[in-house]
Amino acid sequence: MGRRKTIDRAKVLDAAESVIAAEGARALTFESVAAAAGVTKGGVQSCFGTKEPLIEALLRRWGELYDEEISRRTEFTSDPASRVRAHVEATAHADDSSTARSAALIAALLQSPQHLGWVQDWYAARLADIAALPDEQVTAARLAFLATEGLFFLRHFGLVPMDRKQWEQQFVDIKALVSPPASQAPRRKAKP
Repeated sequence: MGRRKTIDRAKVLDAAESVIAAEGARALTFESVAAAAGVTKGGVQSCFGTKEPLIEALLRRWGELYDEEISRRTEFTSDPASRVRAHVEATAHADDSSTARSAALIAALLQSPQHLGWVQDWYAARLADIAALPDEQVTAARLAFLATEGLFFLRHFGLVPMDRKQWEQQFVDIKALVSPPASQAPRRKAKP
């Protein structure tokens, strides 16, 4: 008797993300994920049981990747203002496929509202972080964060058609809200 084949969960999650990116949240089924992963529908079911744990695993993965990106962008500082700037930068410079996957994953939440709490908690944590800033920085940081999120949804849900140049121009304005004062900006060494 042969050894039972194990399914690579990461490969299945990659396949689920590719299905969402290519066809949208409505196309996320065990059949479509199995086909994209090159495994059986039963193999996907053995990994996740139902669609809800699959969506939860995708959310957790997205959260981990986001946290890694923000940590990378705030390597030398961890104050809330730096995290807002990192969020704006990460969103502005994310490639189209990753932002499309994120938007589609959020759309999938509408089909599984029990996971909406995870997203609400994620936003609550970001807004609490901003609220911890000195009073004179809270308004600009909150506006920059909310503008970034609004722009993300407007573009990726197709509500406002926007090419890459237009997208980047919007972020010039958003970044201006949270740019550190010149006195706090890192100084560069003068060339001899």
